[in-house]
Amino acid sequence: MKSISSKNRLVIVDDHVLISQALKNIIENFEQFQVLYDCENGEVLQQKFKIKSQIPDIVLLDVSMPVMDGFETASWLKAEHPNVLIMALSMQNDEQSVIKMISCGAHGYLLKNTNPSELERALNKLLNDGFYYPDWASKMVFSSLNSRNENKNTAVHLTEREKTFLSFAATELTYREIGEKMFCSPRTVESYRDSLFEKLSLKTRVGLAIYALKNGFAE
Repeated sequence: MKSISSKNRLVIVDDHVLISQALKNIIENFEQFQVLYDCENGEVLQQKFKIKSQIPDIVLLDVSMPVMDGFETASWLKAEHPNVLIMALSMQNDEQSVIKMISCGAHGYLLKNTNPSELERALNKLLNDGFYYPDWASKMVFSSLNSRNENKNTAVHLTEREKTFLSFAATELTYREIGEKMFCSPRTVESYRDSLFEKLSLKTRVGLAIYALKNGFAE
């Protein structure tokens, strides 16, 4: 982490002016962070990034925005600026939104009703560990991954079909649609899921999606 004299630079992307201003006021009180600027959507962010000095360490990214939303913006950042950390910020806590943001490149996911102390803790963990997902998003998945060999598939035997399922776990496909891709029934897909839950000590599809992305089973 950077020294206090060289604070970690953060940009807020949110189309709600009041929320952006409130976040800026909160974050400016965090010892290790400074807000470079805020902007209303990903398209404006793209213009800002044309100037090298305007590229931050972290983008705090709203999911739902007009013109260019969080999903599109995260995908662009992942492709063009992979060293910039993305913390998604949303009112949506459904599995589909979380998985989609993860697959688009988000390194963390927070709800907008998060209290300031958790926000600060999340930002610090994002910088130190490269990720932050609260328990509601993925129950203890990263603590499990951190405590074991980073290349987890060398420690646990996964079948080829389970690996194929993992490649689809980080997508928006339903289990029925995954079954069509794998030429099997939804019930068989669920059996792969349940087997992976047991082998990897995970409890949610979000956990599987994060595991797949962290270990190279999904892009």
